[in-house]
Amino acid sequence: MAWKLVMAVTAAAVLTMGADPAPPSAMPPPPAIKPYLGAAGLPDTLKILPPAPQKGDIRYETDRKMFLGTRKLAGTPRFALALNDDALSGQALMKDFSCALGVELTAANAPKFMSMIPRIGRDASTATNLPKDYWKRQRPFLIDKGPTCIDQNGPIKDTLDYPSGHNTYSWAVGLILAELAPDRATEILVRARAYGESRMVCGVHNMSAVENGRTNGGILVAALHSSPEFRADIETVRAEIAKARKAGPAPDPAACAKEAELLTSPY
Repeated sequence: MAWKLVMAVTAAAVLTMGADPAPPSAMPPPPAIKPYLGAAGLPDTLKILPPAPQKGDIRYETDRKMFLGTRKLAGTPRFALALNDDALSGQALMKDFSCALGVELTAANAPKFMSMIPRIGRDASTATNLPKDYWKRQRPFLIDKGPTCIDQNGPIKDTLDYPSGHNTYSWAVGLILAELAPDRATEILVRARAYGESRMVCGVHNMSAVENGRTNGGILVAALHSSPEFRADIETVRAEIAKARKAGPAPDPAACAKEAELLTSPY
């Protein structure tokens, strides 16, 4: 895949996971994104997730050791992948999953699925924001010094760590893709795991936030399956994605091989 620099995630982006960048101010605002579930349809993730690590406990110190230990990755290809994975738009995420799936999904070859992504993102934000706002866990670079793959003095310094919103969202999308392409489930979920771990490699999330982002994403997908509308949409996009996979084109094998080399866990 072609590496390119991406802008730091903003607080607004976290609240609109899966949405493409805002249009110029001269254009009319986009229509509101309707979640599948909303707060009323989601389980209470604050009660389900374990408490955020607290200063002095063993998980807090483990988070610190992991942050400091992974700073050695700064400037490496894995650090570049973490920067790439900072992008939250639905199309950026589908590009990230293209090697694992065997095709890049777009609005042209998978319009229904691509319309689902921002809706799932809305629910991912809701599932994430309640525990984030309750625990108010600091980002790791605010506790210990070290390089990050995005500007740590930008808007991210005013946002919260636990659980990871990026990982909640990407793991949920990965689980859904694995359901839709079960023959590629291993590759898809390896990429989804690495996507979440990119937040730790980048230095913007603690290990506990990444791990419980996966838990949060699983909670979200379980809840999504309670929605008749979501289940109907899933059945519709099965054929859409099968057709897209058959039509191709497949991503560049050499680029995918290079990416695969970077997906080993930083633990």
